[in-house]
Parts: sequence; C-alpha cells; structure tokens
Amino acid sequence: MKAAAFVLAALFVIGSAAPARAQLGGLGKIKKAADKAVDTKQKIDDMTFTEKEERQLGEQVSLKLRQHFGVYQNADVTKYVTLVGTTLAKASKLPDLDWQFIVLDTDGVNAYAAPGGLVHITRGLLGLMKSEAELAGVLGHEITHITNHHTVDAIRNSKGVSFAADQAGGAGSARTEFISRVAGAAFNKIFEGEFSQNDENHADEIGIQLANKVGYAPNGMVEVLKKIDARNGGREDRNGMFASHPATKDRIAKLEKQIKAEKLTASATADARYKQHVTFDAKPVTEIAVDVEGAAGLASGDKKKDDDKKADDKKEEPKKKGFGLSSITGGKQTQAQQQTASAGARGGVPDRDAKGGPNKNALGVKVTAAELEAFKKGITA
Repeated sequence: MKAAAFVLAALFVIGSAAPARAQLGGLGKIKKAADKAVDTKQKIDDMTFTEKEERQLGEQVSLKLRQHFGVYQNADVTKYVTLVGTTLAKASKLPDLDWQFIVLDTDGVNAYAAPGGLVHITRGLLGLMKSEAELAGVLGHEITHITNHHTVDAIRNSKGVSFAADQAGGAGSARTEFISRVAGAAFNKIFEGEFSQNDENHADEIGIQLANKVGYAPNGMVEVLKKIDARNGGREDRNGMFASHPATKDRIAKLEKQIKAEKLTASATADARYKQHVTFDAKPVTEIAVDVEGAAGLASGDKKKDDDKKADDKKEEPKKKGFGLSSITGGKQTQAQQQTASAGARGGVPDRDAKGGPNKNALGVKVTAAELEAFKKGITA
C-alpha cells in the first residue's frame, strides 16, 4: 500500500488546480486501481495453494523424477505397492486425495513424496526391504510428508530461496508461472531430501502410527532404517534416502521409544506376500552406477535453453505488462549452481544420483474397492 499512497499523494499535488470533486473522483479510481494491482501481486506470490495447485506442483515434480529415473514397467509390482499405499492413505487424514504410487526404475535406494498425493519409491529400495510391514513404514512416512504439506512448508521457510517479481503477462499466466517456479524449488528440496528435522521426525511418528492402525507391525520402519544404516556403513557422506535426515541411530531410538510408549502392538509383517511380488534384491551401494551430470541438469535446467530464454526476455522486456516472476535465486549462487558444485565435489552420491531406466511413462494402475478390501483382509491372515 506504500506505492499506492505515494501515487495518490503525487497526483493530488499535480491536480490541485482542478475542482475538488473531480480531484477526489479521479483519485478514488486511481486508488482502486493501485489496490487491485497490489492485491493481484499478493495473489500471484501467495504460498497458500489450493488442492488443485498442490496437485499441479506434484505432477511437475513427478515428471522430473520420472524423466531422470524412468518408471519400472512391471504392472504387478506397481499394483502391489499401490494396494499397500492406498490402504495406508485411506487411513490418513486425507483419504480422498487422488493418491498415486509410482515405482522408479533405478538401483538407487530412495523414496520421494511429491505434493498432491504422488508417492515414488525406487526399485532399489523395494529390493532392500523384505516385508510388507517395512514397505508400509516407508510409504507411511512419505504419505505423511504429503498430508502435512512438508514440501511447501520447506520452501516457504527456506532462507536460501526467494521468488523475485518482474513484469510479464497477466495475473492468471503469472500465477501459473509462479507455480512452475515453486515446482522447481520443490523438486530440488525433494531430490536433496531437504526437510527439517522436525518434519522428518513427524513423518516417522505418524508413518508408524498409520502402519499400526491398519495392522502392520510398527517396527517395519525401524527395520528399514537398520538396513539403510548397515548399507551406508563406512561412508563419510549421507547416502541417498534420508540423506539429510536426523542421524539414523537417533531415529531408530526415537521410534522404538514411541512404539513402547504408545503401545503400538500390531504384528503383521506379511513377509510371504511381499516375497511373492518383490522377487529381486538391491544392489550393493558399491555397484550403483551414478549420473551426477543428469541429476544436476535436471535441477538446474538446460543451460543453453536458460541462456536463450534470458536473452529473449531481455529483448521483450519493454513490451511486458503486469506482474510475473523471475528465476529462483538464493544468496550469491543459485540453488541449482550450489547443487551442481556440491555434486561435482562429491563425485556423486550413489543412491541419490543413481542412473535410471529408459521408459519415463507412469503405469496407469488402478485398484477397485473390492480389491482393496480383499487385500486388507490379507494383512493379518
């Protein structure tokens, strides 16, 4: 409103020779226009997203993940993961969200939650786990990231990410561009696992409660963390899944304490059913082929295309009107530059930067209500 007030003051001085009624009427129209402009910018930059917009964010993030890692083209495995995930999601606080579960075609051991209900788990992580209870623990964790909007909160609270306004297009197109920019930041956060310690602890806590609620042994997540801890033994960096999460041993201790304090006593592990569907093992971390350049490029974008776009934007700048958004910036380096430099220095983090498969198309797997009910009965059978 400071800008609007300045405009009003200036015009009042300039128009002092005009009749008072005419001055006030004209100033009133200008004030309304200025207020509308400020309100429009606030709507564009608003970090409160509708359910539809969160889904748009998630779909853009999911596309980037699929483009890099590919999709495991096995309908049986995907449907199995979808049945476990849907069972948990229906017990969450957002049961009616359009949940989708995607298996990424990579040996890397990882999982990713994209806003709006899109959960991704890698073929490598499925191979590392050995029971349905373990799978339920991981999916419960990722589902909680979504139901509690952790990705958007991480971006909103980040000191290293800002969205600078420039001039381009109208309010509608600018909001679309804003969502696209946020999606880029969201991908970086998700790919790097940059959630706060509180968010990670919360996802662990609610995740095992969900698993227990539908009948799975809540220590499934504990067993996964123990496997990951053993897998990363001897590594100085934090590799892959939960790369920046609280220390693994601390998380295990907290979960074991929670299970005892809350008397979470469900006991189903469904090992046999898991082994029927997941018949492969994870590769040792030393055998993972990495693609650092591809991962960095995915986060930062194609440099030539970015340079061309900047040049075009500069040429067209005088013609632009309204509010728009420039690129995401953070400190002296962009977030993408920081990631590229970091990845280069490390030479790649195996489970995070693992190479992916060639097919990028998600499988259109659906489960019926009858299939879901039959599956739920098999949890404790």
